[in-house]
Amino acid sequence: MSIFKDLKLNISAKFKQFLPAQPCVLCGSMSHFGLWCEPCDAAMPYLDTNVCPVCALPTTSGEICGHCLQTPPAYQHTQAAFGYQFPVDRLIQAMKYQEQLALTGIFAEKLLSRVDKTHLPDYLIPMPLHPAKLKQRGFNQALLIARPLADALNIPLLTNACHRLRDTPSQTDLPWSERTKNVKDAFNCEKDLTGKHVALIDDVMTTGASLNELARAVQKCGARDIRAWVVARTRPHQPVQYENSLSDLPSDRG
Repeated sequence: MSIFKDLKLNISAKFKQFLPAQPCVLCGSMSHFGLWCEPCDAAMPYLDTNVCPVCALPTTSGEICGHCLQTPPAYQHTQAAFGYQFPVDRLIQAMKYQEQLALTGIFAEKLLSRVDKTHLPDYLIPMPLHPAKLKQRGFNQALLIARPLADALNIPLLTNACHRLRDTPSQTDLPWSERTKNVKDAFNCEKDLTGKHVALIDDVMTTGASLNELARAVQKCGARDIRAWVVARTRPHQPVQYENSLSDLPSDRG
């Protein structure tokens, strides 16, 4: 990262101290820190343990896991900010299904703090929604997370390069064993990416099936280095850490 970007981030951090206090979305205490307060931030399930660099699932010492060695996905690396567990799971659900879109900015900020600034991609590509799903929901949360990332890193955001060809059932409604079949050949890419490094942006990686199919589509267009940047990664045997209500999350949709 250049000295100018470092300066920008430092100024942003100091600026937060002068923002009006607002109730923390998790505990309700007044906070100058952002949508959630510093104590709640310290308790968030950041993905700080050793993980496979390819799929971001836990490994003993950060080595590539056996599954990725035996069946490598089309992407070469995964970066996640959080484990997908409480309260991050509730926050992401509130963003997607309760239109709490103010959360997209802080998710982008947390993901930005985790990505490798020494190996930046040529393009960012958000996970596309099928037009029918986009019409129903009214927004693409992956695109809303990707925009501030693209601005902060000065990387072109390809909003129309990739498309979802089929309105597939939601992955969350299917058993893990059926998710790969559900999204097989569900995407296409129309941009020449020969020799390019791209990062695919999504909110959650569970099995990685959707991101793998999108990665296959951009790989067919010549991308040579494909990374997945996600807000949260589902992990096995996740403990529940909180029991709070998120019904009063702030909305920026009126």
